[in-house]
Amino acid sequence: MTTPLASQTPPPSWWALFHCFGMIGLLSFGGPAAQIALMHRELVDRRDWLEEEAFLRGLSFCMLLPGPEAMQLATYTGWRMRGVGGGLLAGSLFILPGALVIAALVFLYVSFGTLPAVQSAFLGIKAAVVVIVIQALWRISQKALKTPGAWALALGGFVALFVFDLPFPLVVLLAGGIGLLQRAPSTDPLPSAHHVPAHHGRTILFWTALWLLPLLGLSLIGAEFLATIGWFFAKLAVVTFGGAYAVLAYMTQTVVSDHGWITTGQMIDALGLAETTPGPLVLVTQFVAMLAGSEMGGAKLAIAAGAVALWATFVPCFLWIFATAPYVERLTAHPRLRSALAAITASVAGMMLNLSVWFLLHLLFQTNTHRDLGPISVPLPEFGSLDKTALILTALAPVVAALLRGRILWLLATMACFGLVVAGFTVG
Repeated sequence: MTTPLASQTPPPSWWALFHCFGMIGLLSFGGPAAQIALMHRELVDRRDWLEEEAFLRGLSFCMLLPGPEAMQLATYTGWRMRGVGGGLLAGSLFILPGALVIAALVFLYVSFGTLPAVQSAFLGIKAAVVVIVIQALWRISQKALKTPGAWALALGGFVALFVFDLPFPLVVLLAGGIGLLQRAPSTDPLPSAHHVPAHHGRTILFWTALWLLPLLGLSLIGAEFLATIGWFFAKLAVVTFGGAYAVLAYMTQTVVSDHGWITTGQMIDALGLAETTPGPLVLVTQFVAMLAGSEMGGAKLAIAAGAVALWATFVPCFLWIFATAPYVERLTAHPRLRSALAAITASVAGMMLNLSVWFLLHLLFQTNTHRDLGPISVPLPEFGSLDKTALILTALAPVVAALLRGRILWLLATMACFGLVVAGFTVG
C-alpha cells in the first residue's frame, strides 16, 4: 500500500508502526498534552517519520475535529504513513491498553467500591478530580479567553447550562454559529486538497455504515438499553469539542439525571479512575457504560455496554480522519472554521466551569435542590448537609496538586491516602 502523502523516504514497516504506536498506547498517561508530547518525541525527534511542520499541521487539523485530539493525531499520522490500514492500527493501539485497564477497574470498583475504606479513599480521589477539572479549566481559559467576545461566550456557556439547563449539543451549535459569523472570508485562495484517493467516497460510506448500522441493529432487535447507550455516545462523539472535560457535564446530566443509570458520586469516581489509565480521557465513556450495564444486568451486560460505548465513541474518530485527512491544508487554513472552533473553545470554558461547580456541590453537600430565583431555577446546596471530611480534603487537594506539580497519578494516589487518614480522624 502506498502512503497517502507522497514522501521521498519509504514508509515504516508494519512491525515498526506496531511497535511504535503500541509503546505510545502503553505510555500515554497524563492527558492530551503529555500524549501529544510523547508522540512528538517518538515520531519527530527519535524516528524522524514526520517533519515538525507536518506534525503541527496535523495537530491543528485534529483540533478542528470533534473527539480526542491525541487519539486522532495518532490515527492521522498512521494514515499518512500507511493509509487507512496504518491509521486503523495506530488509532486502535492508542485506545486498547486503556480500554483493557478500564474494564478491569470497573469490575474491581463494582466488587470493592462499597467497602468503607474504599469509599474513604474515593472521597480523596473525588477532591483530586475537582482540582484536575479546575486546572483543565484554567489551561483552556488561558488559551481561549483573550478577547471580550471570548469571555462573553464563556459566560454564555456557563449560564446556558447551569441556569437554563440547555442541551449541550445546542450550546455547541450556537457557539459555532456565532464563530462562523464573526470572521469574514479570507481573500487569499485556500489550498487545494492533496491527493484524494479515487475510492475516497467509498471509504467514507464504509466507515459511516460501520459506525451506525450496528446501533440501528440494536434498535431493531429491541435491545433498548444497549441501543440507548450506543445512540447517546454516538451523539456525544459528534459534539466532543474541547476534550472530554467539556462534555462531562452533558454526560453527567444524561446518565445521572435523565436515565438514572449511575449517581453523581459514581460519575466523579469514573473520571478519577479514567485519569489513572493510559489512552484518551474520553475512555470514561466506557467506564460509565460498563458501570450502568453492571447496575442493570450484571457482568455480561456490563461487557456488552462497554463494547457498544467504545464502538459508538471511537469508530467516528476514524471516520473523521479518513474522510477529511486529504484536506488537511485546506481545513487548517480556512478562516471561518478556525473562528468557529475558537468560539466553541471559548464557550467550552464556561461549560467546564459548570462542570466544576456541579462536582463541587455534589462533593461538599449531601443534599442539593433546585430553587426558584424569579423566572429561573438553579441548583443550590442545603448548607446543613455539608460534609466536613469532604471539605477538609477539598481544601487539601490544591496544596497537594501544587506540591506535585501536575503529576496526576501521584495526586490521585496521595489524595486517596489522605482520604483514608482524614476519614479516620473525623470518624474517631
